[in-house]
Amino acid sequence: MDDKQRIMDIVDDKQDEFIAASDRIWDTPETRFAVKRSVEPYYEVLEKEGFSIRKGIAGMEYAFIATWGSGSPVIGITAEYDALGNLSQEAGNSERKPLVPGGAGQGCGHNVLGTTALGAAVALKTLMEEKQLKGTLRLYGCPAEESGYGKAFMARDGVFDDLDAAFTCHPMDATTVVGSASLAVMQANFEFTGVAAHAAAAPEMGRDALDAAELMNVGVQFLREHIIDQARIHYAFLDAGGESANVVHPSSKIYYFVRAPRLDQVKEIYDRVVNIAKGAALMTDTTLNIDFDSACANYIPNHPLSEAMDANLDLIGPLQLTPEELAFEKDIQLHSAQPGLIDKLAARAKEAFPDKSPAEISEIANSGIALQKLPLVYTDNPKGQGSTDVGDVSWCTPTTYVAVGFEPQGMSPHSWQWVANGKSSVAHKGLVLGAKTIALTAYDALTNPDLLKAAREAFERDLDGATYTSVIPPEVVPH
Repeated sequence: MDDKQRIMDIVDDKQDEFIAASDRIWDTPETRFAVKRSVEPYYEVLEKEGFSIRKGIAGMEYAFIATWGSGSPVIGITAEYDALGNLSQEAGNSERKPLVPGGAGQGCGHNVLGTTALGAAVALKTLMEEKQLKGTLRLYGCPAEESGYGKAFMARDGVFDDLDAAFTCHPMDATTVVGSASLAVMQANFEFTGVAAHAAAAPEMGRDALDAAELMNVGVQFLREHIIDQARIHYAFLDAGGESANVVHPSSKIYYFVRAPRLDQVKEIYDRVVNIAKGAALMTDTTLNIDFDSACANYIPNHPLSEAMDANLDLIGPLQLTPEELAFEKDIQLHSAQPGLIDKLAARAKEAFPDKSPAEISEIANSGIALQKLPLVYTDNPKGQGSTDVGDVSWCTPTTYVAVGFEPQGMSPHSWQWVANGKSSVAHKGLVLGAKTIALTAYDALTNPDLLKAAREAFERDLDGATYTSVIPPEVVPH
């Protein structure tokens, strides 16, 4: 039996413990850095498997590095386990039904993402032990990928600097190795403080913080005309001044995200947003406090590692689903489809598979789940992309990741539909496929010096002399 087949057999043999861990994390959804219960299944499996675990990384209580082996090369795999607020949903229900109204839910599939990485690490470690392979294997437990960007704090502390390569995955509605860039982002809370007064009897004695926030928003609206097309600016009111209309509002708070293809572009736009906020405070005679939240860099796909991962996807083959599983995914899609969804899916299929007939394209588009792997396509244009702190890892070491297509086709991340699918047998099969893909590609890097050499050369070409510099101020800690 060759080593790759052995790795796949190990994943199959141990899949029950990875699936059980995934389901436990789904059952205890926690957000940002407060992931105490979500991290426990990792510790249990890793300790049993013989990894040494260092906890409390980069100021995050529930971040960890699990290590096995020693010496070079040093291979890293990243795991995530945080959930999203207000996405609680009953598992296996194709209609909206929160388990806890307003509660959190695994709306981005991180319960599967993280345990996929766990499965890959355990499988590769087992083979390394059996074959006495040299090298160091690390599994990084990374809280707060959603908005808090735990990996960005880890990268700021140099946690990834000595890696020869890094690997990860993400749930998606189609399987592919990710060759597209992501958007860098900076985010902060802008808090205005004014002076309360009676809005009718003594308005001249008040200083309205809500006026300042609204003026800031108006200023940013005008700014939108003068930023690059790929940039995005989002906001949410966290404090709209209170419930009384006849009080001059003494407080207001807005949470702003600024995104662009590169961190230097984000920083330029963010600085202009800060100046607008300062101007709004001056115009209203209020005070401004800026609470910087976090930031993450754009993702740089490493071509040699990505191509190795794409070849391993072909070796593993697509998900094998039963008629009942296919029907379940279609049922979720039918209960949630927006107008034009099938046309959109058909356009994606036609672009991916230009040689297929109209009938074949229609069949793909009308399926509840995309089984055929999409081709690896490189693009520096992150249009339509979000942000991920995997980007920070990719600035520190050659990095690649696979999107595992076990979510209902056409359903968006950060949705209750993904939560409903998160404990399904389809999700479990996606976990196994992803674990095999990461483990096989990490094995390639571990055993093939030429691949690592090509990956490092591509990494240096992509950076073109640039180095990773975190834009998170040194005084900002994970919070």
